Amino acid sequence: MKLTITKTELQRGLTRIQAIVEKRNSMPILANVLLEAEDNSLRLAATDLEVGMQGLHEAAVEKPGGITVSAKKLYEIVRELPDEPVHLEATKNSFLAIKCARVNINLAGTAAEEYPTLPSFSPEKTVPVQAAVLSSMIERTMYASSVDETRYNLNGVHLEVLSESGKIRMVATDGHRLAQVDRTLAADTTALASGVIIPRKGLAELKRLVDEDDSDEIELAFEGNSGLARKGDVTLVMRLIEGEFPNYSQVVPKQISRRITLPADDLGRALRRVALLSSERSRAVKIEISANKLAISSNNPDLGEASEEIDIDFDGEGLSIGFNARYLLDAVSALKAKEVTLGFQDDTSPAELVPTDDEDTLGVIMPMRI
Repeated sequence: MKLTITKTELQRGLTRIQAIVEKRNSMPILANVLLEAEDNSLRLAATDLEVGMQGLHEAAVEKPGGITVSAKKLYEIVRELPDEPVHLEATKNSFLAIKCARVNINLAGTAAEEYPTLPSFSPEKTVPVQAAVLSSMIERTMYASSVDETRYNLNGVHLEVLSESGKIRMVATDGHRLAQVDRTLAADTTALASGVIIPRKGLAELKRLVDEDDSDEIELAFEGNSGLARKGDVTLVMRLIEGEFPNYSQVVPKQISRRITLPADDLGRALRRVALLSSERSRAVKIEISANKLAISSNNPDLGEASEEIDIDFDGEGLSIGFNARYLLDAVSALKAKEVTLGFQDDTSPAELVPTDDEDTLGVIMPMRI
């Protein structure tokens, strides 16, 4: 393998795959990136056997071939190189010779044949989704997915196509909170498999892909236990979570007797301040609603107590209810809305959080005893 590529293009490709390479030493070679020169491009690929990504990058190829080297170390090297063309050559003893201006580096590697086979998936049909729409849906749901490995079916985001409206819906829950977003796509959604669970890691990589500066549209496809996202010459393949997602509709409040609207920033700042003196373990705060006033308070015998009031437009029956402050803060932060509406039924029922400018986005938080 022998080729020349711009530093910018090489660094961009290596940046993409940094989060995919396996950090644990279950298989040392999974910490490597696969470099393959073919035609007029360099293919960079990485996998942890669950999620795989590969991208083609324009390069002047003198000799085709391949090699694998440490993804982290190559990225660190390329990042520090001068902004000049980078010459890469695989030597017979599995070293990668890197030359750029007056810099010469030889990086130890392994033969390309030793790299595990990348997950492959060639769907018959993909569905185009606007990058901005997908980014917003991921951001507004992923925070609520579970990180408890024993609840495997909750370690991701559930995606389904709503048969009545044709909208796509993303839902995530960890049993204490729920996030749900519906969106209408310009494309025909019938080709999109419904009822799949996208794993957190795959979703995080998809979010990075859709947030790139040149992202306009992403092709999506799901089939069996595989998912695919494609943007130009970059392809992300992931293994979907097998299992049944719970009947989340049972958690969504059916009745709301009290609704208050307030600036999201005011709510977020008050929660952060008051939570400083909440219990380290429970992060419990109390929310009290009364005439034209919302009071947030916390009490910790070891630290002290804190409270803050926010003016609201409310003249209904008062309510006192407890929450985990972090769950509320996560929801408010993910919505990125100017104003939010909080909905309550009573002190034992879940509360809902909805941005005032988007009725198709919903956050649900379970109350806690204080």
